[in-house]
Order: sequence, then C-alpha cells, then structure tokens
Amino acid sequence: MARCYIPASLRDVQTLPELFAWRVAASPRGTAYRWFDGATAQWLSLSWQEIGVQVSRWRRALLAHRLPPGARVAILLPNGLGHVSMDLAALSLGLVPVPMHALDNPESIGYILHDSEAALLLVDSVERWQAIAAAGGVTSALQRVIALDAGATAPGGDLMLGLNAWLETADTSNLETDDDHELPRVSAEALAALVYTSGTTGRPKGVMLSHRNVVSNIHALLERYTLTERDVLLSFLPLSHTFERTVGYYLPIAAGACVAYARSVALLPEDLLSVRPTVLVSVPRIYERIHAKVQEAMQERGVVGRTLLAWAEKIGWRVFLAAQHHVAPARTDQLAWAALRPLVADKVLAAFGGRLRMAIAGGAPLSANVAHFFLGLGLNLLQGYGMTETSPVVSCNAPDDNEPASVGRPLAGVQVRIGDNDELLIAGPNVMLGYWKRPEDTQRVLEPDGWLHTGDQARVVDGRLYIVGRIKDIIVTSTGEKIPPGDLELAIQADPLFAQVLVVGEQRPFLAVLAVVDPHTWEHAAKALGLDPARPDSLSSDAARRMALARIAAQAKSFPSHATPKQVFLTSEPWTIDAGLMTPTLKLKRPGLEKRFASEIARMYEHH
Repeated sequence: MARCYIPASLRDVQTLPELFAWRVAASPRGTAYRWFDGATAQWLSLSWQEIGVQVSRWRRALLAHRLPPGARVAILLPNGLGHVSMDLAALSLGLVPVPMHALDNPESIGYILHDSEAALLLVDSVERWQAIAAAGGVTSALQRVIALDAGATAPGGDLMLGLNAWLETADTSNLETDDDHELPRVSAEALAALVYTSGTTGRPKGVMLSHRNVVSNIHALLERYTLTERDVLLSFLPLSHTFERTVGYYLPIAAGACVAYARSVALLPEDLLSVRPTVLVSVPRIYERIHAKVQEAMQERGVVGRTLLAWAEKIGWRVFLAAQHHVAPARTDQLAWAALRPLVADKVLAAFGGRLRMAIAGGAPLSANVAHFFLGLGLNLLQGYGMTETSPVVSCNAPDDNEPASVGRPLAGVQVRIGDNDELLIAGPNVMLGYWKRPEDTQRVLEPDGWLHTGDQARVVDGRLYIVGRIKDIIVTSTGEKIPPGDLELAIQADPLFAQVLVVGEQRPFLAVLAVVDPHTWEHAAKALGLDPARPDSLSSDAARRMALARIAAQAKSFPSHATPKQVFLTSEPWTIDAGLMTPTLKLKRPGLEKRFASEIARMYEHH
C-alpha cells in the first residue's frame, strides 16, 4: 500500500492552533472555504489568509471575556464559517469547544449546557435560544449568548448579544491586539473538544478529546489518503459529529484542501452539481439514497436501461477486483468497460458532480449491495470504522487496498485486539481521555493500560478489520433464535420503498418490522395496488401489508428463515430528532420507538 508524503514541518505540529497557523503560513492565497450567498445567489470563497484574519477578530472578541484556559464554549450552528471561526478562535486561547447538533431538541441542548458548564453559547437565532431557555437552558456558568441573527439589543436581557455587536464591541475596546497579547501555550494533552455522544438510550456523555488525540488521527489519515490543495470537499455532515470534524474539517486544513458548505441536505443534489467535489465524506445513508433513486429510475426506463446498468455494474466490478489484485485482469472486460463506462457508469456518477475521485463512508455500516453497485460503476468508495471515543478513525480502506467487505486496516499507531465475546478493543494516541465528569463510565470502557472497549464484535483477517455486530444489539426471540437487527434493517432499507426501518421481536415468536415509507415510491406502489396513496388508511390495508412483506422477504433472502419478518406496520410520518426518535447523528432510538409504537407492535403479535 502506497504511503503519502507528509512535510516534516507538518509532522512537528502537535495542536490544532498550530495546525491552522501552519496552513495559513503555507498557502495564504489558497482557497480555504466556499459557501452559497443567498443575497447574490452565488458561491463565494475565502482564502486561508482571509479566514486567518477573521479568526483573529473572533479571538479578540473572546479575549474580552477573559476566560481561563479550559473554559467551555458551546457552538450551536449549522456548518459554516461561523462555526469554524468560533472553533478556531476558542482553540487558540486554550478554550474547549462544545459542538452541538444544530437539529437537536431544546431539552437535550439545555442538558449539555448544564453538564459542560459552558461559559459562552454561539447560537443561530434568538428564537432558538428562547426555546432552549424555556427548556431550562439558562445556567449559572453561562456568561453570554451570542446569536447570529440578533441586533445589539436582542431579547434576553444582558445575557444575549448579536454577533455583529459582539465583534464590534471588541473592535472598539481598549483590549490589547493579538500582537500585543501573549496567547496561552496550548498543550497537546489539553482538551480540544467536548463532544457529546448522542446515545440511543439515556443521557449523552461528553467525550473528552485532546489535541494529541485529534492531531494523531490527522497525521495517520494523511498517510492513508492523498489529499492536496487541488481537492474540494462538500461539507454537509454536522460539525458536531466527530467524523466530520476530523475528516471533513481538520484534515482539509492539514492538506490545504477547500471545503464548500452545502446549503442543506435537501439541496444536496443541487450542491453536488454546483460544487463538483473531488472528495466526499458521508455516512452510508447518502449513498443508499442515490442508489435507491437510480434503481427507481431504472424501473421506469425499461428492460434495455436495466440490462445495460446491470451489465456495467457486473463488468465494472470485475475490473475493480482486477485493479485490487483479487482476480486476474481480463482483456475482454477492459474492452467492454471502455464502452460501458462513458455510456452508463459516468452518467450515473454525474449525480456526484462529475469529478469525484474519492468517496469516504463511515459512521454506520454500508450495505454490501450498495458498495458493489458504486464500486462496480467506478466510484472509489472507501469504507472505514471509528467512534467518537477514538477521534474517530480506527481503520479505513485505501484506494489501492480496498476490501469493501471490511472496514480496512488500522491506521498507523492504532492497535486493535479481539477480547472476550469477540469484542473489539482499541489502543493508541487517538483514544479519548475519558467521559466528562463520569469516572465510573470511563472505567467501564477504558482499561488502566489504555485499551478501549468498543462494544462492537469484530474479527481480524490478514490485517483487515471486519465488524460483525454489536455485543448488546441482539434480538433474542421467544424461540431462542438470536438475530442482530442492524444488518437486517440495513438490508430491508436497500429497497427504495422503505425510508426508515426498525426490526422488533425481543422475546416474541417471530420478527416484525416498523417502517416509514418513501412518499414517492409509495405513491407508485399504491397506484399499482389500486389504492389511493393520499388516504391515511391505505398503508394499513391488507394489500399494502402483503406487498411490503414480499419486498421485505426479497431483501432478507440471504438471511436465515427465522430472520425473515412475518409482520409489518407502515407509516408515512418520518421519525425525527425533534420527536425524540432519532439521535442528532441520525441513529434510531430503539427504546423510544418501541415505546411510541407499543400498541402497533402489540397488534402485530396479538393473533400469533
């Protein structure tokens, strides 16, 4: 596997403020960030030197608060320059960013503000703060709330100030400039972030990540991936997610790559075509959605279109295997691929903008058929594994060493071993310091010698890591069968009819499914059944259930017979964060969903 070149001066960088200063000095005129300006309807950009000036201004405003090193600064913003500016300014003063998910509910935000004892909060709107305050978000530690959309005299009394007023107050003060003020020396062991894990049960825990944790991960990633100043990334995963923070934010600073901020997930298809990224960092769901849309479009194009697509995927997959030295290259495959790639594959992949050279998938398992599809069409799709507690990347595939059934080889410096019950344990410089104010929780997962218990079951074959399930995420039916629901849910969700899926059956005689239907696919399916998709009772009809169970069985055909669900409940109402049914990182909250749909689950089993 080829190793990438890292300048010696970059290897010497030990903290995130050093990393940012190094980049500004290395390529001051290079394009650092792009964003869409609604007023002019144009994409604007900022150089590294310009973002350096902006961060200095924000740092000056922070200095006015005279916060001690280690004080927490909470950031509740969508991805963009505001988040980056506050994050980098805080880090340069030895303060600790607390990134929070912009879509999280007020109660959860209030809890994090209390638990972290944040001194400052940067929020997107006055309305958002008012909802947080009403939910008990005002804490004794909170000195200032800064709202992007607030004026100088915003609602909220002395606590709230608009962003512009906050920055201008520092500009006109008699405070020393950055040049006059000696900035604190930040240790590599100091906290670089307090990232709250969005637990599917219970309260979120604050993961303490040091500068050493994050920077070591960046160095190791630069050895695995070639990322340069010519690359452009499209950022849409929330910056509260450690995957996006490290791989989609700090890593581009190290490489000098440009980051363009997507307007929203809803507008992602348009932004992909406008920005035309060369590198994409995403959770599997985005690839699964595009795959489902392609499959749906092919159904409408007839036999010829479907045959060509299937042929392109089949030939392209063999070309991929040959490139990875898994099979001998065939001359006939190369000739066929030369015709099929521009005719079929490139047209499908044009949905990503047309110049995507590397697509990184992490944060959740990627289904095998989706990986096969995109790799077969020539997309350089690379799956990895990590967790918030490991800063986050543990392992990943590389362009020249890609085994899609695995999550790749561990990064340099990261050690893995298999413990009791096939549990994956991890050690290395990227492993967290512990959980904030939770020593008992820390002791439960972090051994004295530094080995972290992941809760994931895994195996290591020829140096590659394979994740096989969760230790606790097992459904045991009343007949004694054990089924890991995650894999089955992933398989069912590959059908474009199902937007969200939850498998149930603990201590029940068989498995059943709760599913949210995709409105567009359901409309076509309902009409084919002679149903009116606009009628609420159409989803509960026998015809709809039979159709859904048949599609579920088709997706579950590779599973044992006892893992084929026998009942289904369909709904058109999405499960959301606001409803408390998903975490901010879009994981389903199983206990919350089972409680919310307790009566529907009971009805699926009452006659069996």
